[in-house]
Amino acid sequence: MSLKKYKIVIASDHAGFDLKESLGVWLTKHGHDVKDLGPHSDESVDYPDFGKKLGDAMTAGEAEFGIAICGSGIGISIAVNRFSAVRSALCRDKDDAFMARLHNDANVLALGARKTDDKTAKDIVRVFLDTEFEGGRHARRVEKLGSCS
Repeated sequence: MSLKKYKIVIASDHAGFDLKESLGVWLTKHGHDVKDLGPHSDESVDYPDFGKKLGDAMTAGEAEFGIAICGSGIGISIAVNRFSAVRSALCRDKDDAFMARLHNDANVLALGARKTDDKTAKDIVRVFLDTEFEGGRHARRVEKLGSCS
């Protein structure tokens, strides 16, 4: 796990609740400051509501990174990417996480709880947090993303 300790906001829908809980405990155990934006049970909720909470928190500068989880990871990724302060990447493996950070300076990791087991999710999160943005020619491209909103 990363030697750096980060402020991280984490949110899910009901399908992602168990993975959110597991990752929150694991991240806290590794010294990160984790703010759980909900939900706080596995009762049915709508992913856009919790994507908005995460997007608002990132916009307010409450965290350096966010983790957004729903069943597939697709819906909540779409929801959080509506915020100009967010560059969310849906990652299914460590290579996706590495490239999302290295070339795209992603600051929110989206995961699909029905597609990604707990161990794989932790591996993805570890790589996501441990990878620094490469900058260079990629900085120009990431800067252009800001003009898309």
